[in-house]
Amino acid sequence: MSKLKLIATSAFGLESIVARELSNLGYTETKVENGKVNFTADESGICRTNLWLRSSERVLLKMGEFNATTFEELFQQTKDLPWEQWLPIDAEFPVEGKSIKSKLFSVSDCQAIVKKAIVERLKEVYGISWFQETGARYKVEVALLKDVATLTIDTSGPGLHKRGYRKLAGIAPLKETLAAAMIQLSYWKADRALIDPFCGTGTIPIEAAMIAQNRAPGLNREFISEKWGNIEEQLWQQAREEARELWHPDLDLHIYGSDIDPQALQLARVHAEEAGLKDNVFFQKLPVAEVRSRFQYGHLITNPPYGERLGELEEVKTLYQDLGQIFKALPTWSLHVITSLKKPEDLIRRPWDKSRKLYNGRIECHYFQFFGPKPPRKPRFDTPQTSEILLEENADQ
Repeated sequence: MSKLKLIATSAFGLESIVARELSNLGYTETKVENGKVNFTADESGICRTNLWLRSSERVLLKMGEFNATTFEELFQQTKDLPWEQWLPIDAEFPVEGKSIKSKLFSVSDCQAIVKKAIVERLKEVYGISWFQETGARYKVEVALLKDVATLTIDTSGPGLHKRGYRKLAGIAPLKETLAAAMIQLSYWKADRALIDPFCGTGTIPIEAAMIAQNRAPGLNREFISEKWGNIEEQLWQQAREEARELWHPDLDLHIYGSDIDPQALQLARVHAEEAGLKDNVFFQKLPVAEVRSRFQYGHLITNPPYGERLGELEEVKTLYQDLGQIFKALPTWSLHVITSLKKPEDLIRRPWDKSRKLYNGRIECHYFQFFGPKPPRKPRFDTPQTSEILLEENADQ
């Protein structure tokens, strides 16, 4: 099989998490850049990474990269790329684009030039002058950054946050990819309790259960590259068989979500059922001030309201004070909060141990982590795992 250049895109701040996920899948030839991780793999790697990556937005096939300051340079260097290796004679290949700090700032012109260059290349290869574009879809992107053009083909289709279980949506939902990253950054382990006291439509508890079960997040969805002739159907079958073998759905989990919004909780229960997790995660209508737990060690992982709207800030500050009180009542637990609120530690009344800048959509946030004490050493929880797939952390916070 071929050695391919691929890109796993991500939200800003999650690149290192995506790189670790790739490493745990066995792809160690990586290069981290803003918003993406470059890596190499064969055709089976397209299948496996689309199925397994939890915090990446999508997987792109990198066709080429070059400097381009004129439309002629963009045209000629695009035409020189081996598009026929991937695009069959009937391929549908729309071109999308973006340009940042580049002389070629007109995105629509760049898209038209790249499209024309690919057509001219395929005309010479296939010996025809008109392309029907009735076959499989190959979405091409031209991305210009500081006069460097990167040409890619999307292998995912809908973004990888589309797991297949959240067909309905609530207000201001947290993306599944961000929720998965928050859980992986928390050092939570499947033998401990997890509570999201502002669970909304249930994304954090559901993603936590999938991580605990070592379940590939893309197992129940399709990808655009499944229809490509370049990737044998057998490779997709093998990747899915591997994922099913590594999935352990029978673990005894203690994952809970609570909220005061009954409509959000109704959606959360629907999403859990759609994900096949209705017996693994539990939801309750409960104000944050009343959250309690019988478990000695656990993690509060949550995305509280931000108070972005006028008049909401004082109410939100009260919620953070309540969160601080329940955290105080759980002295052996850890707390992990993503928020755009400045200095939430003043309301929680404890200094944070770690902070990382992340983006929830277009909102700049910080992920504040308040670590509890380490539990006493004991034999490892008997969770079937694989070092090739699960993100393993050395710290036992």
